Amino acid sequence: MKKSLCTIAVVVFMMAFVATGFAQTLTVAQKANLEASLKIDTSILKAADNQQLLKVSTDNRKVPVRPVNADSLPETDPMHWYDMEWAGWNAKKVNIPKSPADGAIGKKVVMIVHGDHPWTTACITGAKKVAEAYKMTLKVLSPNWDLAVQNQMIDQSINERPDMILLIPLDAKTAPQQARKINQAGIPLILFNTLPETEAMSYAITWTGPDDFGQMRLLSKAFADELRRRNPGEREIGVAYIQHSPGGSPYFARCWGPISELSTYAPEIKTLDKQAPGFEADKTMQLVSDWLTRFGPKLKGIFAADDSAQALGIAEALKKAGRTDVVVVAAGNSKIGMDQVKDGRLFAITYQTAEGDGALAVKTAADWFNGLPIEARRNLPQHIITAKDVANFYPPQW
Repeated sequence: MKKSLCTIAVVVFMMAFVATGFAQTLTVAQKANLEASLKIDTSILKAADNQQLLKVSTDNRKVPVRPVNADSLPETDPMHWYDMEWAGWNAKKVNIPKSPADGAIGKKVVMIVHGDHPWTTACITGAKKVAEAYKMTLKVLSPNWDLAVQNQMIDQSINERPDMILLIPLDAKTAPQQARKINQAGIPLILFNTLPETEAMSYAITWTGPDDFGQMRLLSKAFADELRRRNPGEREIGVAYIQHSPGGSPYFARCWGPISELSTYAPEIKTLDKQAPGFEADKTMQLVSDWLTRFGPKLKGIFAADDSAQALGIAEALKKAGRTDVVVVAAGNSKIGMDQVKDGRLFAITYQTAEGDGALAVKTAADWFNGLPIEARRNLPQHIITAKDVANFYPPQW
């Protein structure tokens, strides 16, 4: 039944495609390539955690109307972050190439990531699974967190004239210049994983990845509910934030997302401090130890941008201080994070499939090569993992 449905979908698409007149411009080989590409079934692909590799959110949040004065609103107001949180949905596209609609098989794609990390390795693994399914050539470049190097890699990729570039912007504010350069070179671009400023979306076909602000708003509510359960009747509940690397959208989403959400959902929760110690467990441990000394019992919760090294540092500091009353949540679901959820050191984390992130970007590229309609954004599904369901996500992707 599954194959017959796939065949029917291909026939329907081809009939519609011929009706548009575009198919008449294709060679016999291109038509055959398109038909073969459309028959490829990527729904059977699995990630390392045995979850379906390719999932797209079907519960996209309703896009609100942008306030005229968004930038001037307080940072604790969710609407202050409108241009980042909702980037892409209402972008006016500029000079976007038309799809050749001649099939994905054989296309050459360059993927430029942000830096070397176990998460990135898993992301690339997922991307390669989809590229192999479509017999696409995928070249991956990593600047290892150096913006100047990433800009050089963009220039290098433009000179190679690939069929498409996939880019994780290292810095939200410089992403528009990067996207504009690729766009002006006439090379199709898909941005993914980290959200750039809105202007960058004008030069890209689309953006794919996690709704990071949405996930953090969900996680912050779970965080608040648990803090309230453990501190009933408290007029003030102090929390602190371990931030992501400054510059990229996770830096804003994983700190100001929860802060702005909690300002209305749980106004009794107060921010004591927020700092970005990087991704070394020792530095995070020292920071949290300092907080425990400085704030004492006032510190009731910690919200971390990373569930691996940062989470390890937090756990070690709490263990040394003998504090078991602090609620800790974190973004991501590495093996380290899931193990800590299982043993109670972390209360909750987000399901953020690394393999699925890379896979979705490549699948969206394939859909564009195949002439299929592409939404303004394709978000990964959202889910909060707690001790109740963490076992469902083993073995971990990274």
